[in-house]
Amino acid sequence: MANTFLKPTVINRTALGLLEREIVLPNTVWKFGEADFRGAANDTVTMRLPAILTARDYEWRTRNNPIVVDDITEIPVPIALDKHPYSAVAVTDEQLTLDIVSFAEQVLRPQVRAVAEKLEGYIATTLGTAPYKSTVTFAEATDDPYKVAVRARRELNKNKVPFSDRFLVMGADVEAAFLNSDKLVKVNESGSDSALRDAVIGRLAGFTLLTSNALPATAAYAYHRSAIAFANVAPAVPEGAAMGASETYEGLAMRWLRDYDPNFLRDRSVTSAFAGVTSVNDGPLIDADADTQVDDPSNVRAVKITFTPAP
Repeated sequence: MANTFLKPTVINRTALGLLEREIVLPNTVWKFGEADFRGAANDTVTMRLPAILTARDYEWRTRNNPIVVDDITEIPVPIALDKHPYSAVAVTDEQLTLDIVSFAEQVLRPQVRAVAEKLEGYIATTLGTAPYKSTVTFAEATDDPYKVAVRARRELNKNKVPFSDRFLVMGADVEAAFLNSDKLVKVNESGSDSALRDAVIGRLAGFTLLTSNALPATAAYAYHRSAIAFANVAPAVPEGAAMGASETYEGLAMRWLRDYDPNFLRDRSVTSAFAGVTSVNDGPLIDADADTQVDDPSNVRAVKITFTPAP
């Protein structure tokens, strides 16, 4: 399909808010970059989760039994670069000469946004399909959002997840329910409106609350940053490209190439990135209730919140 550019003479050049979603999720997960993957076999690196040990008591003043020697078992979590999202656009001589006022704004910006949203979408998909050990229900008609957050916090605490870097990320319907809570500090009472601009709606029960339009409206997850591992690398700029650069956008690495296709008398603009995402599923871990080692290959660093909207 041919490109459609509005003629400058018919455009009111007033700054308008673009209908594009905020890129939120990549800033809430554990990131790996080019330095981690250079030379990695099969384009895969392995996260090494530390072993979990429990100290023992030894008999006092007597020496009737030998000490017990424990094995140290670190947990490997592989993450592979296996995705290559891109956006390619062809611009004819006529469009470049007569229609396009700013190549950066009219061509490159939409391409970069498309790749950024695709990258964020991989994280959203992983959040939706991760094998969660814990699930918390949230019925809008009867449940207090604060108590829902407390229940999610309890599950993370039981699994000894660090207190820092905890996020509760939600879709639009869940956000509306949380905003109705009187325990959430309102933005106009906090002295700043920056929270809304950054998609952060406040803090509750130790979580930073954020809204993401990459998630379905009724989806919500409470997690520590280490619950999801996200790999993102900008492909190298080839020597044969007429123009090219590797840059970051919203904290995401990507590459831009531009060349000319003489067979069709048009420019080609291509933006792309390498990526990979995985749910960090702890293998052997300490059961919080029995304080014993168990085999539970599920994500204990995150809690899924199952939301039921009010009728």
